Amino acid sequence: MAIKVHGPMMSPAVMRVVAVLKEKDIDFELVPVNMQTGDHKKEPFISLNPFGQVPAFEDGDLKLFESRAITQYIAHTYADKGNQLLPTDPKKMAIMSVWMEVESQKFDPVASKLSFEIVIKPMLGMVTDDAVVAENEEKLGKLLDVYESRLKDSKYLGGECFTLADLHHAPALHYLMGSKVKSLFDARPHVGAWAADILARPGWSKTLELIKH
Repeated sequence: MAIKVHGPMMSPAVMRVVAVLKEKDIDFELVPVNMQTGDHKKEPFISLNPFGQVPAFEDGDLKLFESRAITQYIAHTYADKGNQLLPTDPKKMAIMSVWMEVESQKFDPVASKLSFEIVIKPMLGMVTDDAVVAENEEKLGKLLDVYESRLKDSKYLGGECFTLADLHHAPALHYLMGSKVKSLFDARPHVGAWAADILARPGWSKTLELIKH
């Protein structure tokens, strides 16, 4: 098997890569990385990602890191397999790219902080910082107002078809929609419908099955 994904399935960045592989119906090997013992900061992992962050990715002799770069590589290289995740029209590609940037630059920093405080900390027996939660709930609400406006005009962020721009949100949506923050999504009908659509996709269900295993 040529494709390998290195990292723990609980990591949102690993989930993002796996979700694309599942959408594309591509076989791969998931290589565990024990982050509790710091294996991501030492060899052999550090030779795959010098920044010591998961995931790392191998496709034959190609080695990549950064989850969003990996998803784009998969979507372009295996365009003829599984579900199409990229528009072919240059203008639609540009719009998709805008919302991919919004996800990485605006949505993810806020969603990651909320996920860590509300979901991850309780799992690890740590105490949630209510001030951090309140601050980022406010930020997320303002952000989702922009999303609501966008999703009034199109079913998905990039247009009428599901693309990487939507898929990149899936890990954070998975964690947040299982928390009290779900109310912020539900209060915006188009955002709520969009989130439910993404999390109901067969490719995402198959991704979650790997977490259970």
